Formats: sequence, C-alpha cells, structure tokens
Amino acid sequence: MAKSKSAYFCQNCGYESPKWMGQCPSCKQWNSFVEEVVEKTSSKVPEWRSSTASGNTKRANKAAIIHEIVYQDESRILTPDQEFNRVLGGGIVPGSLVLIGGEPGIGKSTLMLQLALSIPQVKTLYISGEESEQQIKMRAERLSQSSKANCYILTETSTQNIFKQIETVQPNVIVIDSIQTLHSSQIESAPGSVSQVRECTAELLKFAKETSTPVFIVGHITKDGSIAGPKVLEHMVDTVLQFEGDRHHVYRILRAVKNRFGSASELGIYEMQGSGLREVSNPSEIMISQRDEPVSGVSIAAMLEGMRPMMIEVQALVSNSAFGNAQRSSTGYDTKRLNMLLAVLEKRFGFRLSAQDVFLNIAGGLRVEDPAIDLAVVVAIISSQQDMPIRSNLTFAGEVGLSGEIRAVNRIEQRIQEAEKLGFDGIFISKFNTKGLDAKKYNIAIRPVAKLEDIFSALFG
Repeated sequence: MAKSKSAYFCQNCGYESPKWMGQCPSCKQWNSFVEEVVEKTSSKVPEWRSSTASGNTKRANKAAIIHEIVYQDESRILTPDQEFNRVLGGGIVPGSLVLIGGEPGIGKSTLMLQLALSIPQVKTLYISGEESEQQIKMRAERLSQSSKANCYILTETSTQNIFKQIETVQPNVIVIDSIQTLHSSQIESAPGSVSQVRECTAELLKFAKETSTPVFIVGHITKDGSIAGPKVLEHMVDTVLQFEGDRHHVYRILRAVKNRFGSASELGIYEMQGSGLREVSNPSEIMISQRDEPVSGVSIAAMLEGMRPMMIEVQALVSNSAFGNAQRSSTGYDTKRLNMLLAVLEKRFGFRLSAQDVFLNIAGGLRVEDPAIDLAVVVAIISSQQDMPIRSNLTFAGEVGLSGEIRAVNRIEQRIQEAEKLGFDGIFISKFNTKGLDAKKYNIAIRPVAKLEDIFSALFG
C-alpha cells in the first residue's frame, strides 16, 4: 500500500509545501495555504490509459525536425449555435480541453446541456456531479431538444468510474459539470481541493489529447470573480471561456479569455428565455435604445469586440455637485480613463468639470476596453453638460489623446460598414484614418476630424 502523507497547497497558484507558510513564495498571497492528505501512487495506472481504453498501445514519442512534421488541418465540429462557434474560433477542435466559468445561476449548466442536445449527429456524454438524472431530464424537456438528441447522461463523481463509462459509450464530445465535484482515487484529499482539481484536470487533459475527444469543463468561481482552484488550472486547458451577465437581466455574454485555437477577444451574446438561451445575431439592435425624441448626454460609438463590430450606446450625466468632492462613476468603462478624459476637457478646452458630478454608463451591460469609444464618451459628457442633444443618426469612432487630438483606430472599414448597415447617416472618425480609405463606396457621410475642437464646433456650434 502506498504511503500517505500530508502537504500544504496554495489555493491561489497550487504551490506545494511540506509545512504551513504565511505567504506563498510563488504568488505572494497571504494565508492561502491549506492542509491536504496526499498519496503518492506513481505505480498505479488510470483506467483510461490501458490499451483497451485508448484503442492502441502507448508508444514513446521521438524528437522530429520541424520542417519534417506533416501538418493536417483537422476539421472542427460545428454546432448549430453560431455564437458558440465564433467564440471558440470556428467550432469545436478535436482533443481540446475547454474550461467555462461563471457566477452561480448565470446559466453555465443550461449552456452546456443545450450544446450537448443540439448536435444530434455527434454522440455526447453529459457528466454531472451536482444534479440527478431526473433534474437534468427536467431541464432538457424545458429546452425542448431532448427528443432528437444523441446525448447520454451520467451522474458520477469518481474519475475511475467516469473513464469506464467513457470506454463503454465511446462519445465524441464530453461535458463535465463541474470539475470541483470530481475526485480521483490517486489523491486522498476531498473533492474541490487544490490537489484534486489539478489531478482530475490532468487526467482529463491527457485523455483528451490521446483520444482526440473534446472535453468541456464547468468551473466554479470565487467571490472575486476568478475561477476556483489553482491558477495552474487555467494554464492546463486550451480555452478559457467566461460566462458573464446579470442574473436579473436577460442578456448573457460568453467571452473568450484564453484560446489556443482562435482569437482571445471574441464574445457571443445570448438572451435567457424560458426555453433556454437564444443567440443574438445582431447585438447592435439591443445595445441601442429606441427613443421618440433626442436626449442630451447620449451618443453612439462604433466599437469592436474581437472580430465583431458593434454599435453601443454611451450615456453620460453631468450635474452640479451637492457635496465638497465631485463624484466620478462609470459602469462598463474604465474609471481611470474617464478621469483622464475629464482632465483633457478641463485643461485643454476650459470645461469646468472639477466641481460637477460625472456619471457614465455603457448601455446593455457590456464591459468595453476598445479605445475607439473615447470620442463618443467625450461627446456624451459635453452634450450632458451643455444640455444639447446629439442627433441619433450620428456615430463616433476615435481615440482621444492627452493633447486633445483624435487618434486613428484599427479596422475602420468594418466600423463604417456596420454603421451603414444599421442606417446611420454620418460617422466621425480621425482624419488619420482616411489614408487609403475610399469614402465614395459607402452610403454614409464620413466626417474626418483632427481635434476635439472640430467635433465641438460641428455638434455644439
């Protein structure tokens, strides 16, 4: 029998120590070490490593010169969900390990079960350690997709039993809900501990790579929003997806945080309905409010999220401060960048904003990091301060510098095409974006500007 012993693991990064320490020497976190019972079982071979489970015997790999390696572009598994395909980079890659995190109740299990039920030509195995078969069946009936699905349900937490069932079913896609509920007999610690999460993920990773079976893992998150378990968990997997949104609103955002097979800045937008998640193919329509008359402090920005252009609504409210210190608050936009833009307006153009409260909101619940939204933010702030509405058929795309200049942004053609498709009459861009741009092929007025003075004179006189 293998000898058991205790060890201390950092819950943040997974660093192992034979004794307790106040600060982790790896990630410098304080009071992050917990004691776990571990067992060294190097001689024991997991079930899936046997020749019957993998289909062939294990062979030793040899080093090869890179120009002699034959590369074959593997065909991806396409799902009926175009938003999910886009976030993954064009479909599910065989042998990939995908980690999906999100807050409790946000819809992670619904998204994964909907994925498993929506591909009838692919055999899927949905493994749940949190719900019973009856609960999963109840949700599947609500999704109205269980009649034609080629989906197997397994309620199990032991990785050894899971791999035996995988050998029996031979699925093409595997879903694990969730990784914190699994436990391996290789480790004696409790399920959800650092060592168990790391060991179970390592077994799933090796299985996925050796059998070319894609595996989706649902992960819990901590109170600060990061995925629970050691940080090495995110390094082990191929793709990390974050499922975001407010549980009190209907819209959800699936964001790629890490992706070895595609862009790491893509996102998909869903609408939560009683029958499941519905993909939103044109998010610009839901991000822009419909009003009968123009309102001051509202502007439309042409932004990019990954490869997708979108029109979003920027709302600003400027009012006299009732207290000694003026408030600065932003939702969906970096507060430090807001303070920088306010300093530019006060220093360069004489707008007295230091004694006024400024509130900024990105409509639709998006978190925006594209610098091209700067111009729309500035316009919305001045529109609210001067109480002068902006025409709703105008949009803006430009980065604002510290001297008040409007800098060029990338992929301006896609922004113009999206504005034209949605029926906007004009778009303000940086004059440095007009080099090589054929404005005649667009049915929208392209208005290049170099400084903020040009914008102010054109909009506010």
